[in-house]
Amino acid sequence: MRELWEETGVRVSGAGLTLVGVYDEPDRDPRGRYINAAYMVEVPEGTEARAGDDAAAVRWMPLADLPEHLAFDHAEILAAARRRLLTAG
Repeated sequence: MRELWEETGVRVSGAGLTLVGVYDEPDRDPRGRYINAAYMVEVPEGTEARAGDDAAAVRWMPLADLPEHLAFDHAEILAAARRRLLTAG
């Protein structure tokens, strides 16, 4: 919740967060050893995001329109989120 707020200015309730997974492979990020817990949350249509903190830019993108190449293991994280969405619906 805090990171989403700092990076986008979007506030969400903790009750709406769904854990996607914990990502801890030693070489997942070339900058060093980082362990991340990825969550997904639904935001109302029309929610505006703004770049903040260390984000250079931010925008919403449909899952079907994502770039072919994503940083680090982000494609794996998004694939896990898609699976969660499919099994929840």
